[in-house]
Amino acid sequence: MRLRTTPAVAGVSALVLLTGCGAADMTRQASPFANAEGARTVTLSVQSWVGAQANVAVAQYLLERELGYRVDTVQVDEVPAWDALSQGRVDAILEDWGHPDQERRYVEDKKTITPGGDLGVTGHIGWFVPTYFAEKHPDITDWKNLNKYADRFRTAESGGKGQLLDGSPAYLTNDKALVKNLKLDFKVVFAGSEAAQITQIQRFAKERKPFLSYWYTPQWLSAKVPMTEVELPEYEEGCDADPEKVACAYPHTPLQKYLNADFAKNGGDAADFLRRFRWTTEDQNEVSLMIAEQRMEPREAAEKWVDGNESTWKAWLS
Repeated sequence: MRLRTTPAVAGVSALVLLTGCGAADMTRQASPFANAEGARTVTLSVQSWVGAQANVAVAQYLLERELGYRVDTVQVDEVPAWDALSQGRVDAILEDWGHPDQERRYVEDKKTITPGGDLGVTGHIGWFVPTYFAEKHPDITDWKNLNKYADRFRTAESGGKGQLLDGSPAYLTNDKALVKNLKLDFKVVFAGSEAAQITQIQRFAKERKPFLSYWYTPQWLSAKVPMTEVELPEYEEGCDADPEKVACAYPHTPLQKYLNADFAKNGGDAADFLRRFRWTTEDQNEVSLMIAEQRMEPREAAEKWVDGNESTWKAWLS
């Protein structure tokens, strides 16, 4: 959900929920509708986590139903999405977790991308243990005590060390550096995708086994499997500037939207709508839960949310 190397998760409209495959390389693949001058079309980038899928599903539904646009969605990893947005291959990214290098290159220097405003959701990455384990061992919530419990987190994949479960290698993660720099007796093990990570967490929870996992909020699973954050050394501005020397927690990040600069200028009411698109963590989680757990099609989930929240989305249209 999530990061600087690249985080996080999902597909929309006709796309199915991801199970771990790599996203398309948008430097080579372009939507036929993106940046189509004079056409009432919008192309939205879809990242590979369910919260991002929820954003796009609702935006697509309203752009089509209320404003009469044709909306195309393209699955793409986080960093390539910035390249695609700069080139006009997509018109908007609706959930960015912070990519300072890309911001400098495309927003400040080339000016091919423009900020689209806050999404209204604050994201946070951290290390979490199941609350049922933290209640029995409350000192586990201090990172300094992790080595004391390392043997409780061993798995076949982690060998003689404790397992720190990560999701996709494409997520923004400082975990390998953190394990090394904090001198922890743990090994980072990648599940491969958000879906695979969720499956493993659910299995551990069903068996009431301890686990330590890279995780992020907002995320619908947190309501189903209560988790407690392990406090890492306090985050300070710039403490993660050198990926090899990181020894601090992840920041809390107000999630941002970005628009292609030409689309921002000439995209009419679609661009205005996307700038005004802003909802809460609770809204996003509601749609995410319908998609991920209730197995609703993204458009069906979007329609259900729209039907029950007119007072929220009406403001995005005017």
